[in-house]
Amino acid sequence: MNSSLFNSSVPASACSAASIPYPNLFGAEFLSLEATLISNLSSNIHIGFYTNHGAVDVKNVNYCNVTVTYTHPGQDDKINVQVWLPQDTWNGRMQHIGGSGWQAGLHYAGLQGMTAAVGEGYATLGTDAGLGSEATPVNWGLLSPGNPNLYLLQDLVSTSLNDAAIIGKAVVNSYYGQPPRYSYYSGCSQGGRQGMMLAQKYPDAYDGIAASAPAINWNEFLYSDFFPTLVMNELKEFPAPCELDAITAAAIAACDGIDGVTDGVITNSSLCAFDPRSVVGAPLNCTDSTSITKISSAAAIVAEAAWTGGQKVDNTSLWFGMGKDTPLTASVATGGSSVAATTCASNGTCSSAGFEIASDWIKLFSLRNASADLSTMTREEYLQLWSDSLQQYGNVETNNPDLSRFRDRGGKLVSYHGLADILIPHEGTTRYYDKVTAMDAQVHDYYRLFLAPGLGHCLGGTGAYPAGTFDAMRNWVENGTAPETLLAESLGSPTLTRPLCAYPKMQYYNGTGNATAGEGFYCA
Repeated sequence: MNSSLFNSSVPASACSAASIPYPNLFGAEFLSLEATLISNLSSNIHIGFYTNHGAVDVKNVNYCNVTVTYTHPGQDDKINVQVWLPQDTWNGRMQHIGGSGWQAGLHYAGLQGMTAAVGEGYATLGTDAGLGSEATPVNWGLLSPGNPNLYLLQDLVSTSLNDAAIIGKAVVNSYYGQPPRYSYYSGCSQGGRQGMMLAQKYPDAYDGIAASAPAINWNEFLYSDFFPTLVMNELKEFPAPCELDAITAAAIAACDGIDGVTDGVITNSSLCAFDPRSVVGAPLNCTDSTSITKISSAAAIVAEAAWTGGQKVDNTSLWFGMGKDTPLTASVATGGSSVAATTCASNGTCSSAGFEIASDWIKLFSLRNASADLSTMTREEYLQLWSDSLQQYGNVETNNPDLSRFRDRGGKLVSYHGLADILIPHEGTTRYYDKVTAMDAQVHDYYRLFLAPGLGHCLGGTGAYPAGTFDAMRNWVENGTAPETLLAESLGSPTLTRPLCAYPKMQYYNGTGNATAGEGFYCA
C-alpha cells in the first residue's frame, strides 16, 4: 500500500543512544540500548517472508536500528527488541512483525519481514522473547530434567508481546518527536497466535492486527498433530511417503469437482466422502523404494488418522484433523515434517520421521524429559498427557473468545487460514470465530476470517494466497472499509486467482467465466 511521508527527514545525529532514552516499562530492568544507522539497504524480499503481504523490492533505505535489551528481575531472562526507524521515508505508522514455529521474532523470516516493512516506510519492530534468534525449545524448554522454564514460556506466550509494543511506541516517539499515527501487528502461525493474544489480552497495543493461520488451541492441535505418529507406532507399520501421496491424490481426484470446477483444490473437505480404504491394494510406482508396489491398509489407516485428528480408544473425536487435500508427507517451514512423514531405506523398511514441533512439546513440557521415547506411548498415556497439558498450560491456548475490549477501543482484526494447512487444522480457527460470534453477534464489525481453499500453512499448496491481507486490515482501520473478500493468487503454474470469502460465507462457482482467472466465483 502506498503511503505518503509523515515526517520526511530525521538528521543522522538522531540515531544515537544518547538521544533515545530508555522506555518506561513496568516490571522491567533495562540492560542496554544501542542505536546504529544503516545506510542504503537494498534487498528483494520474496513472497512468503513478509507475512500477510506480497513481495517487496527494497531500494536504498536508510534507517536507525535501535536494539533494546532488558530483563524481568527475578526471572533470569534476557529479551532483545529491535526497532527499525526509517530516516527519511517514515509513513507515520508502526508495524510489529511476529514469529513462527517456536520463534517469537527476530529470526530469519522475521528480519526479512522487517526489511520489507522498513522498505515500505514503516517503523518496524520485533522481539526474540528472550529465546534468541534461532530458537528451539530443546535449548531453553527445561531448566533441568523435570522442570520446564515457565518464565521463558510465558515470555513467548504473552509478556514479551505487550512489552515490545510499549518499547516500540516509546522509541518511535523519542526518534521522531511524535508517536505513530497508527500501530499495527502482522504475523502467521506462531505469529498469528501472538496477534490473537494481543487482541485478547492487550487490546490497546495495536490499532489493527493481521493474524493468519493462528496457532491458537495450542495443546489441542499439537496433540492432534501427533496422532498419526501414535497410530503408526501402535500399528508398528510406517507407510512410505508415496503411499500417502497416492491416497491424497486419489482424494483430490474424487472430490475436486464437488465445487463445480476442477482445479486440484477441494473447497469444502467436509463434503468429500472419499474413503482411503477404497484404494488399498492399488498399484504404485514408488520412488521411495522399489519393493513397495501397492497401497497398504496401514497407509489408509494413517491417512484417516490424519484426517480425523486425535481420537479416544472408542474413536470419539478429540480435535480436528487435516483437510483431505493436505499433503501428509511435506516438510513444514517451522523445521519439522508434516503429520505423517516417514523415511524409507532402499530395502523398503520405513520409519517415522517424527513431527518435531509436536514431539518437542510433549517431551519438554508434558513429560519434562528431553530424552523421552515417544515410540512406546500407549493410547491411554497419550490421552492422559493431553488432559494434563490442557490443565497445566491453559495460558498458551490463546482462545479466549471475549474480544470486547479490543472491539470497544476500535481495533480491527483480519485473519486467513488455508484449508490445506499441513500444521494447524483450520477448523480450530473457525471454531474460535464461532465462539466469538456466540458472545457477540456483531463480530463482523471488527473481526473477519477468510478461508483459503487449497492453501497450505501460511503459504504454499495449490490454493491461492491473499497477499493483500495486511493492506485490507489497514484500509479497514484508517478508512472504515471492511473487507468483503480478499483477492488471492496461487504461486504455482497455472496461476489461480480466487476471491476469498469472509467466514461463515463459503466460496461457490456459478459455472460461467474463466475460473482460473477467478471469474464466476461468489460468496454465499
